[in-house]
Amino acid sequence: METLEFIIYPDGRVQETVTGIVGASCAEVTAAIEAQLGQVVSQEQTSEYFAQVNSQSLSASNHATFSEW
Repeated sequence: METLEFIIYPDGRVQETVTGIVGASCAEVTAAIEAQLGQVVSQEQTSEYFAQVNSQSLSASNHATFSEW
């Protein structure tokens, strides 16, 4: 499950935490929000940022040959 959590502090700072998004695509998800919030002071990548998306592909081939015995 993809989750964005925002903590807004009394001094106006906003802390954003993204979970459930694997890889650097979280930056694409949050770019528009960050542009509206203002200047980004710091960023910390989580282990999910450095994880790779698992994708599996399955291919099979079937070759039939007939011999004339």
